[in-house]
Amino acid sequence: MAELLKNLYSKTFIESFSVSLEQTLSKFDRESFVNDVMSDDWDEKELKQRMKHIAVVLKTYLHNDYEKDIQTIILIINQIRKSGLKEESIEYMFFPEFIERYGLDYFDISINAIEEITQFTSCEFAIRPFIKKYPEKTMSVMLDWSYHSNHLVRRLSSEGCRPRLPWAMALPDFKLNPQPILPILENLKNDTSEFVRRSVANNLNDIAKDHPNIVIEISKMWKGDNKETDWIVKHGCRTLLKQANHEALKLFGFENGVNCKITKFEIHSDAIKIGDNLEFSFELMNDTDKELKLRIEYGIYYMKANGKWNRKLFKITENTYKNNATYTFKRKQSFRNLTTRKHYLGDHKIAYSFQS
Repeated sequence: MAELLKNLYSKTFIESFSVSLEQTLSKFDRESFVNDVMSDDWDEKELKQRMKHIAVVLKTYLHNDYEKDIQTIILIINQIRKSGLKEESIEYMFFPEFIERYGLDYFDISINAIEEITQFTSCEFAIRPFIKKYPEKTMSVMLDWSYHSNHLVRRLSSEGCRPRLPWAMALPDFKLNPQPILPILENLKNDTSEFVRRSVANNLNDIAKDHPNIVIEISKMWKGDNKETDWIVKHGCRTLLKQANHEALKLFGFENGVNCKITKFEIHSDAIKIGDNLEFSFELMNDTDKELKLRIEYGIYYMKANGKWNRKLFKITENTYKNNATYTFKRKQSFRNLTTRKHYLGDHKIAYSFQS
């Protein structure tokens, strides 16, 4: 079974973190800090609850002065870095949580801290309350960040303003009007960092869920610039392709109507246990007189806790299929529980889908 994400914050981690605190703070009581963090309800706390709890406890060991607290947090991070810890350390996202919780009334101090701290652990959640409270000021800063020398700051300028960032505070204004985001994405579309380009694609995909035409128009302008930008466009249109959006399909060469058949569709086990694989197979027949470029998907209708089905689409392939030919497909779908997907007992369904 996959390790739960919340267990990133284990007692071993808290004890290790307390060493860095002891090396930075005067008159620091390591044992007391560990005990305060590992509260009686610790085991019941989920990932973000643990993150918030650590931030709250940390505050009681600092100065009760936000500006001094932030200066100390930067010193703590520098101390942790001396141990050789890599950037993008998600275990330390309670530092951005500290800013989100206590720094909203201190714009300049917090924005400068976010610029620094995101180079150590992502501040994509912490920046969003500032976007909501100070939209023009914050987006102006984020536009500047899109030119930053550090790729993690550039990534934040896109990731932090995604309209539908998972697990994060909603940005309803950007769901209604994503225009303030677009100059940032334009600046980053040819970024040298794949990490940044992936964020641009994910931001486009978020926008596409509310404003498909905007993303289609951007994709038409960007497509063909270079292979990296082409990847951004394709990944940014993934939801539109799954929805069989006509303009998106046309953009990627799926111009004709579907003129093929699925035959011999077979599920090889009608009952599986959690942790098993669902195995199925089918044949695709192109019985036309021309080649067809096809995007083939299958959908699992997962039974949810409320007794209703929720469809999840999985792409099999995009390919060109010769005329008057038959192709055989065999697939496995894991029903192993993941941190991002829990399976429930009951009837599930499977369906195929293809567009050309």
